[in-house]
This record gives sequence, C-alpha cells and structure tokens, in this order.
Amino acid sequence: MIRFGPAGIPLSCKGRTLKDGIEDVHNLSLNALGIQMVRAGVYGRYPNEDEVGIRIRDIKDDFVVELERGGELMSDPETFIEEEDGLIFMPSGITSNFGELYGIGEIAKRLDVHISLHTPYYMDLGSNNDLTASCMDSIRRAATIVNALDGEIVVTSLGLYTGKIPEDEIDANIEENVADIMGWWKENKIRPKLGVDLSGHQSVYGSLDQVLDLCDSVDGVVPVINFPHYHSRTNGSLVESEDFLELLQQVEPYCKDRIQMSFAGVEYSDGNERRLTPIKKGDLKFEPLAEALCDLNPEATIISSSPLLEHDAMYMRIINERVLIKRVTKALKEKRKAEQAAAAEE
Repeated sequence: MIRFGPAGIPLSCKGRTLKDGIEDVHNLSLNALGIQMVRAGVYGRYPNEDEVGIRIRDIKDDFVVELERGGELMSDPETFIEEEDGLIFMPSGITSNFGELYGIGEIAKRLDVHISLHTPYYMDLGSNNDLTASCMDSIRRAATIVNALDGEIVVTSLGLYTGKIPEDEIDANIEENVADIMGWWKENKIRPKLGVDLSGHQSVYGSLDQVLDLCDSVDGVVPVINFPHYHSRTNGSLVESEDFLELLQQVEPYCKDRIQMSFAGVEYSDGNERRLTPIKKGDLKFEPLAEALCDLNPEATIISSSPLLEHDAMYMRIINERVLIKRVTKALKEKRKAEQAAAAEE
C-alpha cells in the first residue's frame, strides 16, 4: 500500500493543532502526516509543588520532554518528578503538553493516518561541538515524541562539511554519534525507526552511498528517499521510470516494513538544490515514479514537501491511482484477448 500525506498541517486546515491536522488529512482522503519539528529550542525550570511526585507525561502547563537529575537527562515520560529535578520543556511544542500525544496517537490510529516527524533541517553531528550535542538531543526528543504518538519514523539529516574539519573526520564523527543515538534508542525501547534523509547539496552529508553505508554500519538506521534532494544532487538523473526503479531497488533491502519517501518539484544547479516547487513545475515528474512503484509494489509512504502540501499529496495519490487503473485495464484486455483466441482455436 502506498500512503500519501503532507509535510505539516494542511494549509487548508482551519485549526492549527496536530489533532486538527490529522483529522483534516483523513477528511482529504490522505493517510499520512509528516510533522515538522522546526522549533526545537528548549528551556529549563524547576517543578512547582503540584508537579513533584507526578510523571513527566502528567504535567499540564508546559510541553516537558525530559528532566535533568544529578547531571543526567531522563527521557522516559513515566519518570516521577522529584523536587530537585530540572524540567526541560519546549515553548513551541507540538501539543500544549506531552500527555496529549497519547490521545492524539490513538486518533491517528483510528483514522489510519501514519505519523512521521522530521527534525530541524539544520543538523550538525559531525563537528563534535556544543551544536552537535544540541542536535543529538533534538533527535532524542523527536524519538520520545514519536514514540508517544505511536508513529512510524523519525527523519533527520546529519551534518555538513564546513571546510574546517577534514571530511573523513566528519564522516567518522557522524557514524560514531549516530551509533550513540541508536544505543540510547534501544536502551529506551523506542519503537519508531530512525531514518536518514538523502541530502540535496554536495556540501552536506547524505549521498545515497553514504546513507546506505551508514545503514550497513549502524543497526536500526534506515534510508529515506528524498527525491528532490537526490535529483538535485545527481544533476537531474531521475527522468524515466527505470531511473526511479533503480533507486527504489537499492533502498528497498534496507526498509523491511515500509519505504519512507518525500516528493516535490525542485529547482537546482551544479548538483545543489535551490528551492522546492509545486510538483507540476520543473523537470522532476511524479508519473515515472508512479510507474516504478507499480512495478515494485512496495509498502511505502510518500510525504509531499511541495509548497502546495496537501494539494500535491492529493495530486500524487490521483496519479498513482490512474497508473494502477491503467495497468489493471491493460491486463484485463490482454486476458480477454487470450481467452478469445483460445476459444477460437477450439
């Protein structure tokens, strides 16, 4: 089954909450939603008297994602709060408080809307500085959020080449830091997968080979096919259905349950993405991908990262259905002709 949905709350959605977005996605006959974690800044405070002795998930006044106790970060939302703990909260949280995530996740399951979350787009896991530590924390917090939502995957980019550090050292740092994150992932029994986005710039870690090599090296990491990024980085290589099929076949062995993808139109030059566009603009077309998907028939989710969000998600769904109907109609015609030929010979 191919699922389609927007990268964020639909533009046409009257309400701007996550719950509104999920319900709107369902009403638009879509079945996936990619949450965008664009504001990942956190602040700290001490618990008030009413919060001491309750769980992280039970705090109502702030979106508390973890607490600090004795210099150690504790991410389990079932952790009971002590008086000397430092509460870490997101002022621009996905919901008004962490506890709401569980009910919203149940709504998404009931409406058959798959949830994913993309971490902030600027990430640096290669420099091993204060920013790296902050980025790793953002990925962990995203994992805790998606786990509470009972979502499918956390999608992230990993870093860039600054010229100040040798590229091979950045690559080694990224692999080591991702392995550290996945150790925490398993220790905290996080159910969603960690997906690494293909990059759309030559100066950013995330070529197809780099991502697949990382998936080979670190258990639990899966590739995410960002088609406009890949198309830009390879100077417009995705033209025919065979081009898409080859890419899908390289990634499929790493995605046992479902392939996560992102699609939009794109403008690029010199192997670098310039900007995303509506799907009908530019030379990256969805029809050849729909043909390739019909050939491979995978379990997959395609998130529209187009500026038109849900409009282009619905457009992709319609194109995919047309390709499927065309294939079925052709097969039925060929079967009917074969039956008629066999009857004529009798």
